[in-house]
Amino acid sequence: MKTETQYLFFTGKGGVGKTSLSCSTAVKLADEGKKVLLISTDPASNLQDVLNSPVDEKIRFVNGVGNLSAININPEVSAEEYRNRVTEPLKDILPASDIKKMKEELSGACTTEIASFDEFSRFISGENEGGNFDVILFDTAPTGHTLRLLELPAAWASFSEENPDGASCLGPTSALKNSQDRYNKVVATLRDATKTTFYLVSKPEKSSLKEASRTSEELKELGLNNQKLLINGLFTTMDSSDTFALKIQKMAQKQLESLPENLRLLNQQRFPLLPYNILGIEKLRSIWDAQLQKKITLEKLSQQPTSNLHLMGIDALVEKLTENKTHGLIMTMGKGGVGKTITASALAVMIARKGFEVHLTTTDPAAHVQDFIDFLSKLPTTLTIDRIDPKLETQRYIDKVMGQKGDVLDDHGKKLLLEDLKSPCTEEVAVFHAFSKAIQQAKRKFVIIDTAPTGHTLLLLDTAGSYHREVMRTTGMDPSKIKTPYMALQDSELSKVILVSLPETTPMREAEALQKDLKRAGITPYAWIINQSLAMQKNIKDPLLKTRAMAEVEVIHTIENTLAKRVYGIPFLPKDALLPALLNYYTEHSPLKTI
Repeated sequence: MKTETQYLFFTGKGGVGKTSLSCSTAVKLADEGKKVLLISTDPASNLQDVLNSPVDEKIRFVNGVGNLSAININPEVSAEEYRNRVTEPLKDILPASDIKKMKEELSGACTTEIASFDEFSRFISGENEGGNFDVILFDTAPTGHTLRLLELPAAWASFSEENPDGASCLGPTSALKNSQDRYNKVVATLRDATKTTFYLVSKPEKSSLKEASRTSEELKELGLNNQKLLINGLFTTMDSSDTFALKIQKMAQKQLESLPENLRLLNQQRFPLLPYNILGIEKLRSIWDAQLQKKITLEKLSQQPTSNLHLMGIDALVEKLTENKTHGLIMTMGKGGVGKTITASALAVMIARKGFEVHLTTTDPAAHVQDFIDFLSKLPTTLTIDRIDPKLETQRYIDKVMGQKGDVLDDHGKKLLLEDLKSPCTEEVAVFHAFSKAIQQAKRKFVIIDTAPTGHTLLLLDTAGSYHREVMRTTGMDPSKIKTPYMALQDSELSKVILVSLPETTPMREAEALQKDLKRAGITPYAWIINQSLAMQKNIKDPLLKTRAMAEVEVIHTIENTLAKRVYGIPFLPKDALLPALLNYYTEHSPLKTI
């Protein structure tokens, strides 16, 4: 990799290999004699494991690599410091309930990200020790929303409007440390192609490449044009007699042949799928050293991996969900690209095939549910499907808030409020109001929702009183007989949250963070589903795939032993028509014969 800029940002979906590629690049540059700093802002960072060296919130040398230092900025800690800075001066003025409400309004993803940006921007501006390094690498880049918000002039004014319906991100900007000059300098540096490069990391998979394409466009809109595409984990079979392996190879090639147009224009580099986890300096060096890669691969493949995994399929979950039940709310949750939509679609069809009435709805803006459903030649007569359009619902919500709040603001204030309302938090709140209607149906049939609101959104609605407390206050009914949508989600008899993850460390940690977020809102996930598991496929012959399957087992055992009471699996299926293939898999392999 030829690097000509001082600042390198690695961005992409969870589990695509950002940390491996950023760490290996840092090691390579340090080996070449450059003085390098590696910075991670991932709350579930495994930088310490990857580098096999202590990494914390102070700059430390990395063991075994001269010239390389690393630091982990914990965004949760940064956000907590942020919240305290905002609320501390008000503790003697406002009641505890108002302070609690303010803290929750400052607990969303936007606050966490801006707090992180506030910290790592100091390394670009030279206020911290950034000026002491030739190259600084960032494992994870800020989103376009954060950058847009930070560059708005009104964000630096004494803007003290009340957060509209408690769904705003204005709180974060109000807590910034008088840093306008620094941020202006940082944003200018990010736009300077002679100083900054953005590496879009993707797997050769449709959802991952789609995310890279979207990110590329968003960055370009902000003037961040110096981008390169890194395709990670490209599989080439080592056993041409393994038809399963050949199908995986063919699917990856097909995705690369149909790259989104904007990605085709970028300089591109590809990295092979390896039979070992990239942990430790030697393995990081192997990413750039073909001979070392070959040596480690031969050592790993000679170990003859075995798997003792016995993961129940989602047909067993269907049995549990429908046991002595005729209705209920089922929600699939997880980070992007882990398989929420295929999970929701499969559960809906399988439950409907058992004769139950089922309504499947999605908040996925790309409406992928229909893509999966279209592969079925016939739908159960008891299944209905629709979608909640997040863009439409969000626009209605924005129009409402702008109408209520915009009249008293100047042009700068309106621009800030409008950008603020484009945040992910706003979309979640808007969608929540829409799918509250779907929740009502769960009292008489099974309702399956693809993508639910996070715990932060639920707490925001609750503490701000924007929904169910208002109902409690204004209705003349007996409070014990009222069940608002938020209360319905907390009812474990009625509602079941299913967390979806891939059998890899980063997606597992992201799902764990999501679980903690939900538990703050009084919601404990009912089960975890491990999607795309090679370890569930028993007849793999390709040695590389067998080794990868073995690596999954450790992750799945961690989930089973420390994170979830119930764990189910969906096997890796190299099929375009994924939903019928999955349904057929359970018909052929399951002793339950539920579908």
